[in-house]
Amino acid sequence: MANPYMDDLRLAHVLADAADNLSMDRFGALDLEVSTKPDMTYVTESDKAVEDAIRKMLKSARGRDTVLGEEAGETEGTAETSERRWIVDPIDGTSNFVRGVPVWATLIALEEAGEIVVGCVSAPALGRRWWAMKDGGAHTGKSFRATREIKVSGVRELSAASMSFASVPSWEAIGKGAEFQALLRQCWRTRAYGDFWSYMLLAEGAVDIAAEPELNLWDMAALDIIVREAGGKFTSLAGVDGPWGPNAVATNGRLHDAVMAYLGYFPDDLETIAAELEETPSEPEPADETPDNVLHLPFRRED
Repeated sequence: MANPYMDDLRLAHVLADAADNLSMDRFGALDLEVSTKPDMTYVTESDKAVEDAIRKMLKSARGRDTVLGEEAGETEGTAETSERRWIVDPIDGTSNFVRGVPVWATLIALEEAGEIVVGCVSAPALGRRWWAMKDGGAHTGKSFRATREIKVSGVRELSAASMSFASVPSWEAIGKGAEFQALLRQCWRTRAYGDFWSYMLLAEGAVDIAAEPELNLWDMAALDIIVREAGGKFTSLAGVDGPWGPNAVATNGRLHDAVMAYLGYFPDDLETIAAELEETPSEPEPADETPDNVLHLPFRRED
């Protein structure tokens, strides 16, 4: 039986081809227009041009579907109750794009009924592309026809694992700096490949762990299905499957619990627990019957 998402995946490649042409035409341009968004991140003329082009093509080919993009937000399609939404990051790694570093990509994903079912990551300056569709496996190649299937690694111990990340200060900002550094020390090899590339290397089996503490849906949607279809696991720091949280932990699956032991982050749960403790009346403490001349030790020894 043919995969029901094959036509959508083919369309994602067509969208990626158009994006590659536009972005490569301006990559390295001395007159590239760059501005700063309210969150102090860069946006270039190419970010806007790529997203505009993808939106126009989707309006023509999938007019009933909703489109969510980093630069222009969400636009509803013509369907009254569409369960399909295209999610687009026109240039992931804009800072690299601006500085002439070739590690950037266009990320295109399709969500259906709350699940990512198609993902395509195209990095033209690297000459690389990765893609996946639900139940279709994950692949890489220069085009839709020139392809090979990819799988995550079989590494089972942190001491043998390679980990990739984006930056250290971002972990300190959420109060997990010490835990993050501790995890790095446990791993065999650590490198900051950053952005989409960490996750694509993970899907290929070249890296075993990738994590970032602050992301948006368009940063993760395409990465999520490629990692999962390659046999890996993709969750938020709170352990929620998929790209639906504000952060990401991706592993080959075998290492996920070990990584979460260091990076698991549950602020909502902690607030709930604290509130419950405040509402629960405390029981009166028993009277201390220990004589005053007995030394009180600050620890309890287990028998």
